[in-house]
Amino acid sequence: MFDPKLAVVPVIVLSNNDGCAIARTAEAKALGIRMGAPYFKIRDMCRRKGVRVFSSNYTLYGDMSARTNAVYRDFARAVEIYSVDESFLDLSDVREHERLELARDLRATVRA
Repeated sequence: MFDPKLAVVPVIVLSNNDGCAIARTAEAKALGIRMGAPYFKIRDMCRRKGVRVFSSNYTLYGDMSARTNAVYRDFARAVEIYSVDESFLDLSDVREHERLELARDLRATVRA
């Protein structure tokens, strides 16, 4: 979000104390980086392949999650927060032919 140049680069986020890969972009997965891979085992490969590596930032994730869910509440009659990066929206009152436009508006609003 803060660096648009990363949109097409392999990126991983490490667990507490930078021990293991806990989040991976599609580009990082394509390089064979597995969920939970110990960083000390993939460090050299990450350097060779240009993988951008970030430490976890739970304060930031919580803030971004709260902002995103605030947007969701503007679009949905109910929002169930499952985790910091997963929520369920009740869109049962949205007519079928309006769903695609709503999804596009929601996505654009979250990105903004």
